[in-house]
Amino acid sequence: MTAALDGVRILDLTQGVAGPYCTKLFADYGADVIKIERPDGGDPARRVGPFPADEPHHDRSGLFLELNTSKRSVTLNLKTATGQRMLRRLAGNADLVIESFRPGTLARLGLDATRLQELNGQTALVSISNFGQTPGPYRDYELDDFLAYAMGGVLDVTAYEGREPVKIGIYAPLFLVGAVAASFAFGALWGAQRSGRGERVDIAVMDVLAASMDRGGTNLVSAAYSGGLGHDRAGPRSSAMPSGVYPCADGYVQVNILSAWWPRLCNLLGRPELATDPAYTEHIYDPDFGPEIDKLWYPWVLARTKQEVMEQGQASGIGAAALNTVDDVMRDAHLRARDFWVTLDHRGVGPLEFPGLPFRMLGTPGDIRPAPRLGEHTLEVLTQRLGYSRRELVQLRQRNVV
Repeated sequence: MTAALDGVRILDLTQGVAGPYCTKLFADYGADVIKIERPDGGDPARRVGPFPADEPHHDRSGLFLELNTSKRSVTLNLKTATGQRMLRRLAGNADLVIESFRPGTLARLGLDATRLQELNGQTALVSISNFGQTPGPYRDYELDDFLAYAMGGVLDVTAYEGREPVKIGIYAPLFLVGAVAASFAFGALWGAQRSGRGERVDIAVMDVLAASMDRGGTNLVSAAYSGGLGHDRAGPRSSAMPSGVYPCADGYVQVNILSAWWPRLCNLLGRPELATDPAYTEHIYDPDFGPEIDKLWYPWVLARTKQEVMEQGQASGIGAAALNTVDDVMRDAHLRARDFWVTLDHRGVGPLEFPGLPFRMLGTPGDIRPAPRLGEHTLEVLTQRLGYSRRELVQLRQRNVV
């Protein structure tokens, strides 16, 4: 079948996590994504583990292999005038250029918005940066995933009352930014095809996180309207019912039980007679009554595995989920039933399992292919796209251009 984005040409000038995740989503659904990398090491993500068998190599980084599936890698030395000219020719041949350089870098390479308009008026440009392209006091600040969450206001609520904030996952905010960037990049691509004029999109990591629904945007609106937070730090329980993370026989579970679900909880615990007992029903909305509910809840949850708590809770109409380890997720029966995991055979690495497509389209399915080795497609792309001969490319390699 034809892939959804078959025929779309994308020039990928991104590095790290957010930008490469954005372009990966295009590549996995059929777009021809050409990733430009430095000849002397490529994307910095190539040097970040984990590595198979714990053996570091720029073609074996687990982070890079996951973030750059289905792309083609071309090495260009953008410090040379020839490399910059080749870059501009590739950009003029693309439907969409996505970059994550420091603000101003693209202009120094002779590929700012005005120049791109001259090369191809229909090419859309998406720029991903820490704090945006426009002047501002933070524009040139450094930023990583932890700092991004901190400055976006999200870390302010990821803690228990009176405790320091807790970081959310590795690279979590950067994956979120990559997904948001992909959606707006697709909009820019579609808009350019309709209007005939390439859109310019300025995406700032801090903007995305400040406006995200992961407590950022909702808290900003709450602060603007009422001076308070819509989602505050975890503090004292707000009702008598179990809600939050609890230990069980083999780990932890997350449950969310509303006071109105008291009869459901009674059935789950095997105590249906308590559903109409005034000794309980008159107090279930009182947080101070929580310890009495805990006397019923803890013996039940501690005697069961997290899978049992989740399955029995869901069957009773209660929100319950296992707090899975990574190994649990790898073995999860539901993900296996949906063929979520894909096995890719990387040359020099061997077969490895990777997370699959984030959504399915039956008529135009995606197809995840192994990430490229550094410069693997330099010859192929530059001969086919730019018309260089093999002899010329040998000379360019000798001059450290490719």
